[in-house]
Amino acid sequence: MTTATTPSAAATGATRDPIFDELGFPTDPDNLYLQTCGTMLNSAELIDLKHRVRIILAQPKNEIMVHFPVRMDDGHHRLFKGYRIQHNNALGPYKGGFRFHEDVHLDDVKSLAMLMTMKCALVRIPFGGGKGGVKCDPRGLSEGELQRLSRRYCSAIADQIGPDVDIPAPDVGTNAQIMAWFADTYMMSSAGDHHDGLRVVTGKPVEFGGSAGREKATGQGVADVLAEMLPGIGIPVEGMKVSLLGFGNVNGWGGRILQDMGAKIVAVMDHTGGLRNDNGIDCHKLFEHNMKTRGVAGFADADAIGEEDFYRTPVDVFIPGALEQMIKQKQASWLDCKVMAEAANAPCDPSGERELSAKGIEVIPAILANAGGVTVSYFEWLQNKTSQIWDAERVDTELNRHMCVAARRTLATRARYGCDMRTAAFATALEHIGAVYKVRGIFP
Repeated sequence: MTTATTPSAAATGATRDPIFDELGFPTDPDNLYLQTCGTMLNSAELIDLKHRVRIILAQPKNEIMVHFPVRMDDGHHRLFKGYRIQHNNALGPYKGGFRFHEDVHLDDVKSLAMLMTMKCALVRIPFGGGKGGVKCDPRGLSEGELQRLSRRYCSAIADQIGPDVDIPAPDVGTNAQIMAWFADTYMMSSAGDHHDGLRVVTGKPVEFGGSAGREKATGQGVADVLAEMLPGIGIPVEGMKVSLLGFGNVNGWGGRILQDMGAKIVAVMDHTGGLRNDNGIDCHKLFEHNMKTRGVAGFADADAIGEEDFYRTPVDVFIPGALEQMIKQKQASWLDCKVMAEAANAPCDPSGERELSAKGIEVIPAILANAGGVTVSYFEWLQNKTSQIWDAERVDTELNRHMCVAARRTLATRARYGCDMRTAAFATALEHIGAVYKVRGIFP
């Protein structure tokens, strides 16, 4: 694994793809959906994917927008806006999380749904891509309000989802408890099947049909991919220095797992502040602190640092695990790392990608590094469907196999085309989707 010689379109600011104009897309260079779609189309051009498949993948199959009232604790009602984007189901039912966040927007959810299509194709699980969300601040809601919001959102989209149609899961601002409320609402609705409705969501509590290993799955997948790929560029996991952007579910687990594998976590930053300890931050203690305070700030066993100092901390691997497009040109110019592993979806904007490419930083893209969550979601769905319960060891073994094989596929594609890692991952996924469309054809 060496630095790529052919950067992605997003990284180089390549010419606008003619399909954008064919489909009437806007020209905003910072639009997240255009950025994601441009990467897909650049990879499609590399492998000469059929035009008909390109235009199908360039837009979601279905875009669902709902507005629904929720009774608040003081008795008044607030109207909330929700989305469910169903991008593509050529490989199987739509699959993807839903988030509760104040910055949920249509194009962002569309982008995340497309990335889910690519992830599922890359790790070869029989799902397509979907994504959803509600524009709200979950931290500002009581438990009762959060439950009513979750149930009303489920009711609003219940006719468009189902265990063999579209299967949501947790994402930013949602968790296993919210999945339990969502599944219960679906099972009690006219749309739900009381005997099979449990499969309508994944990421549920283990007591209610969830899978062992689901909570840590995305972080575990990041660690598995790094362990598979990094030795090839001379970075052994044992002793490597890591910085983490975000310390929620993904990096909270990823940091602990990597630490247990022998890595040294030297810097962490979230919305509350930054930390640095060149001797290593104990992520197990930091996780306990974070659970109590809802942030890393104030952790006693590390020095508080600012944003620039965080990015300038010299590390082998930088792992962004927060929201989309947080790393712009300025932040990318500060980065002092050899590899960036995208534990979050689309963590860089186009200017950030160009800067990383200019600096020769190798990027392991989200559709590979972040795919552990959807892979274990598939295991949960399969366990529910077959009335089985897998132990944690079997889940970890199967996850490792899927992630390592996907990493090897990506490396093989990269070597074949001489492209960067992001383009290779998308191309690998698109080759699979193209092969499916070739045998399925286009109805009618």
